[in-house]
Amino acid sequence: MPRSTNSVASRARRKKVMKQAKGYYGRRKNVWTVSKNAVEKGMQYAYIGRKQKKRNFRKLWIQRINAAARQEGLSYSQFMGKLKDSNVELNRKVLADLALNHPEAFKAVVNKVK
Repeated sequence: MPRSTNSVASRARRKKVMKQAKGYYGRRKNVWTVSKNAVEKGMQYAYIGRKQKKRNFRKLWIQRINAAARQEGLSYSQFMGKLKDSNVELNRKVLADLALNHPEAFKAVVNKVK
């Protein structure tokens, strides 16, 4: 008995990967084996990048808070310690936004924790 292969599913699988490789340069966009590897690697970079994005934003928020706190005479670590002691539950994202867009509100927060 001859072997039966599901060529419909195989083609669909390949087509899906080739569609993801659209826009790549050279053989990466139209040769199956090359594009499969390129798309796999791209997916890895995308996964890693989603984690790095969170780290990078947190670093940015900390830098902004630090700069604004130093203008008020506190270092970042002193400010965050006093914030914790006075039970002010504002996260770094909100504090950085206040520091950048509403400096008077940030100053009020600093004065509250001092």
